Amino acid sequence: MQITEALDRCPTELLVDGGWRPAADGRRIDVHDPATTEVLASVASAQEADARAAVEAAERALPRWAATPPRERSAVLRRAYELMTERAECFATLISAENGKALVDARAEVAYAAEFFRWYAEEAVRLAGTVQHAPAGGYRILVDRAPIGVAVLVTPWNYPAAMATRKIGPALAAGCSVVLKPASDTPLTALAVGALMAEAGAPAGVVNVVPADRSGAVVGAMLAHPAVRKLSFTGSTEVGRRLLHGAADRVLSTSMELGGNAPFLVLADADVDAAVRGAMLAKMRNGGEACTAANRFYVHASVAEEFTSQLAGAMAALKVGPGLADGTEVGPLVNADTRDKVAELVEDAVARGARVRTGGRAPERTGYFYEPTVLDEVAPGSALLTEEIFGPVAPIVRFEDEDEAVRLANATEYGLVSYVYTRNLQRGLAVSGALESGMVGLNRGLVSDPAAPFGGVKQSGLGREGGHEGILEYTEAKYIATDW
Repeated sequence: MQITEALDRCPTELLVDGGWRPAADGRRIDVHDPATTEVLASVASAQEADARAAVEAAERALPRWAATPPRERSAVLRRAYELMTERAECFATLISAENGKALVDARAEVAYAAEFFRWYAEEAVRLAGTVQHAPAGGYRILVDRAPIGVAVLVTPWNYPAAMATRKIGPALAAGCSVVLKPASDTPLTALAVGALMAEAGAPAGVVNVVPADRSGAVVGAMLAHPAVRKLSFTGSTEVGRRLLHGAADRVLSTSMELGGNAPFLVLADADVDAAVRGAMLAKMRNGGEACTAANRFYVHASVAEEFTSQLAGAMAALKVGPGLADGTEVGPLVNADTRDKVAELVEDAVARGARVRTGGRAPERTGYFYEPTVLDEVAPGSALLTEEIFGPVAPIVRFEDEDEAVRLANATEYGLVSYVYTRNLQRGLAVSGALESGMVGLNRGLVSDPAAPFGGVKQSGLGREGGHEGILEYTEAKYIATDW
């Protein structure tokens, strides 16, 4: 599909109470193509008054939606899944254009995003409570699940469709109404999702979408509104901490999917070929711009050269180019700041003695590109090992002692996901249990699945998205004591 056709189909105003409207002050955001730096479109940029209007629309819509039979809520989500699947190429084109990712990655994201609608269409009719005799006798303990209320959803730029559907799906399945505030770098996809939800049958006010380039003020205005009962945020730990402070003032329920610093352990008995294939998935999915991306590679000295050589060859063979160009495997990074941060991290590691096995620079071309890079013998203290890279760079550290590798893997404030490669299942499970992360890929470079609980420990977040656990985040347990 041509980008002009995809843009023509995409709304560019705020979605509030079922209608498309400009921002109250007329302000707009220019959306840029990271491959060319040119302006693709401009969209309305909400201010605080727009945010409050969206929350009030969600508040009005909530009672009716909460009372809607689960089967009817399920039908809306199922229709959303079907529409997104039918229009996959249009969504993929929008994502690639505004985010920069290769079209092959964008298509995979759309398929993943649609699956959250299908999964939660199924979960909507399976949200069960419990009943039991009180242990002391004399009455029954009845526990029901009630929708938590109006939910504010704040999503990042790296997965503009999937992060929206991963929140909208369970919220609507539980009976909540929502206000979605997407990242200002990638608002087009979110607005297209909003239009799709309306077409799928979501009543006016149940799904509202308010892009804004004044994110702090707009989100703050929503969190201060007495109708809001839930905040779900995906983004950096730094911003998550600030939002938690704001949510604390009103004792809001929060779900936080925050930063990662994923270790990738290759043990002495690993299948090196399989480990390299897994590393390419774990590192290069979405061009490295993922919280689940392998950030630190700890490789046993006995297989380190074989692994590093193969990985460098695979990374060097990737075709870099505009996301929408034929054959592109790695698109540009989302903006100049992201590219410059990646470059600074690599320069710091090289200055400390790391060896560049491939890549290591930003090519001299228009757009926010960075070469797929492998750095060997990265020194302790290098910023690459402590900060989330969010780019196509694989730093390798060699180790001799397995216990030391686990200690190094855990020596971070983050704990989202880890990866382990070994031929010995018992060893793999033991190491997986010792790793401080909410998820582990054991001989797998991909862990994300709509049916699985996604989330981290330590400063990688609170709560879980996906799986049955995901819908529970949008409910309150209501206990009723009764006799019969």
